[in-house]
Amino acid sequence: MTIETIDQKDTQGLLDRIAALEARVAALEAHPSQGIEDRLAIVVFSGDLDKAIAAFIIATGAASMGLEVSMFFTFWGLSAVKKQKVFSGKGLLEQGFTAMLPGKLGEMGLSQMNFFGAGAQIIRSLMRKHEVSSPEELFSLARELGVRMVVCDMSRELLGIKDEELVDGLETGGVATFLGDAARAKVTLFI
Repeated sequence: MTIETIDQKDTQGLLDRIAALEARVAALEAHPSQGIEDRLAIVVFSGDLDKAIAAFIIATGAASMGLEVSMFFTFWGLSAVKKQKVFSGKGLLEQGFTAMLPGKLGEMGLSQMNFFGAGAQIIRSLMRKHEVSSPEELFSLARELGVRMVVCDMSRELLGIKDEELVDGLETGGVATFLGDAARAKVTLFI
């Protein structure tokens, strides 16, 4: 084997390795994770006050930092975006859900140590004492900051929640709406 032949083999090997690397870079650039944006997607599933507070604090904090934030309210989490209870025009089971679930953010209890509502009042008192925005103020701030709030259509139908029970101006959508936001988000949370 001559020196020239070795150099040609090395050159060809190097070119092959460069081509393989270029193919890998192209594959990585085409990967869906490259479409990730400065977004936060939150599923608000819980109907507990403490969890709703956490969701709104995270949402407003992220929006303040410049992230696009979407909150998807589903099942018991719908209580965080209700403004009242409506019983008329509902079936027996739907009226039962209406009676048992909180009618608005202000009626939500704590997940632990609620003690028939006393725990929620203590938390609200502590928030005032420490000058932390109330859940209602956090909700309003989230809207001011442009947080996208989507009400789950399916959950709303299952629980018999009418339009007039929800805070005005919210979007409605299904799982595809949430997945569209989550697929482009850097962070997705389930609260």
